[in-house]
Amino acid sequence: MHFVYIIQSIADPDQYYSGLTEDVEKRLRDHNCGKSKHTAKFKPWQLVSYHFFRNENTAVAFEKYLKTGSGRALAKKRFR
Repeated sequence: MHFVYIIQSIADPDQYYSGLTEDVEKRLRDHNCGKSKHTAKFKPWQLVSYHFFRNENTAVAFEKYLKTGSGRALAKKRFR
């Protein structure tokens, strides 16, 4: 399975990040340990939502969509 996840910074609740992984719990731990340069300065993080896909290409496409303006609007309206 391939997961697209959305996390929110606890320290700065206006900060969100979406990503792709095969292990959501491990990836959240990595974000909270500062292993990602994109999210280290806003840790700790909490999981907001995750969505699973059997097809990796579909997961990649959905993650890319969430990083667009309309994708961020959808996430804000439906997943937060």
